[in-house]
Amino acid sequence: MFKRSALAAALLAGTMGVATAQDLKVGVASEATSVDPHFHNVGQNNALRRHIFESLVSADENQKPQPGLAASWRNVDDTTWEFKLRPGVKFSNGKDFTVRDVIYSVCRIPLVENSPSNFTIATKGIEDIQTPDPQTLIIKTKGPYPLLPIEFSVFGIISADAFGAGPDLKFGKSGCTGVGTPPKSADFNDPAKAIGTGPYKLKEYTRGTQLVLERNDNYWGNKPAWKTVTFRPITSPGPRVAALLAGDVDMIENPPIQDFDQIKKGGFNVVQGLSNRIIYIHLDQFKGADWKTPGVKGTDKNPFLDKRVREAMSKAINRDAIVERIMGGVAVPAGELLPVPLFGTSPDRKPDRYDPEAAKKLLAEAGYPNGFELVLGSPNDRYINDEKVAQAVAQMLTRIGIKTTVDSMTASTFFSRRNKYDFSAYLAGWGADTGEMSNSLAALVTTQNYAPGFGNTNRGRYSNAKVDELTAKALGTIDDKAREKLLQEASKEAMQDYGIIPLHFEVTPWAFKKTLTYKPRVDQYTLAFEVQPAK
Repeated sequence: MFKRSALAAALLAGTMGVATAQDLKVGVASEATSVDPHFHNVGQNNALRRHIFESLVSADENQKPQPGLAASWRNVDDTTWEFKLRPGVKFSNGKDFTVRDVIYSVCRIPLVENSPSNFTIATKGIEDIQTPDPQTLIIKTKGPYPLLPIEFSVFGIISADAFGAGPDLKFGKSGCTGVGTPPKSADFNDPAKAIGTGPYKLKEYTRGTQLVLERNDNYWGNKPAWKTVTFRPITSPGPRVAALLAGDVDMIENPPIQDFDQIKKGGFNVVQGLSNRIIYIHLDQFKGADWKTPGVKGTDKNPFLDKRVREAMSKAINRDAIVERIMGGVAVPAGELLPVPLFGTSPDRKPDRYDPEAAKKLLAEAGYPNGFELVLGSPNDRYINDEKVAQAVAQMLTRIGIKTTVDSMTASTFFSRRNKYDFSAYLAGWGADTGEMSNSLAALVTTQNYAPGFGNTNRGRYSNAKVDELTAKALGTIDDKAREKLLQEASKEAMQDYGIIPLHFEVTPWAFKKTLTYKPRVDQYTLAFEVQPAK
């Protein structure tokens, strides 16, 4: 009797172990602002959407392009790309994936309402789409467009039929036909409408509490190791580490460096890698007579239009101290918008040297010997130690006479306010989806509306004709060496003009149970389908 009971208990324990092994619980540092794959081009949203809504082109942990929903692609001529879709792919509702779905997704992107940072940056080069058969896409561009394949890794594909596209669906540069009534972003919060081709499908979304995914049995590729994945937003580092140590979650993002030893002693692993994410300061450089000064006092004009003020602010910031004291060494001081050796970066471009005396002199030369007052906007739950970094920057600016206070808030509130130009100065971050300098330049420092997709996240309203021209020329240059030189020149111009103030690149850590493995990603994404059981 005892032996049978012991055997039954062992079998029960084994069964429970198998069931538990099918579930993965992840504590994330920042919650996605929407399930809609086209709503907000920001890291946490982009990571989530890759579980549900795939792209034509995938990207590995080093952002190198890989086949995705497109099995192959080729450059037919300077202005023509051919994509062959992967056969046999189905959406999570069992419907076939075809060229219609790609066209519908491209058409829907510019129609998304109230997007804080949209995806037209990834579709701007498309002039026409031709479909000789259900599995072939012919993409026409106005001029040579070398980044088209990698930019097709940036946005997710949604189902045309699921959202009522008509039989006459057709791409048009100035407006598509047959789109019908495109879905609202809130529609995707409903699992019945969040229909994609990815390895997972949405099971439950409770904003602020958890998001649950379940394995997509219709998935065309390798089945992920986990039947269900639960993402829990735990924005404070201390509670996030405590949840890992207590076993409430199996894996966490961004554990603080000061807790690494405790985590390792608790029987967990820590991995880390340099990311493509730049933390920066944007200054509102709007030139209009109706410029408003939210948070700026002590002057009746826009001080940030003077390059000397911008340069003074950059030289007032001790990047080495921020990296050492605030980031605990888990960051790299930045002199431009991407780290070496990513494409378009310059090895000789160094961060500004900390020089408060030179900063004071520049302020006086600009007509602000007594400085002015400033409120610096910042999220407090989006980037690693974001509020602490903002406070440190505020103290450093105050020391040169720019009396600075910090207005910090949750990421969702911050991005909404930033989009309304509520800040004359703010701290934020940007990760280059393409892993190439053109992405960062086009999003952050090119003139708004200079070209389709340019300046989408340039909430500093910086404008420099030379930067615009060099970036646009690079995006039309097929030859890699020539394109890289153009990007280096554009970056140098923007940095020397202090169009934006780079602070540091994040080094991203993850911590997890020793029964798991995960490769650090340059894009900082936590992808559950890449988490594997340890061998």
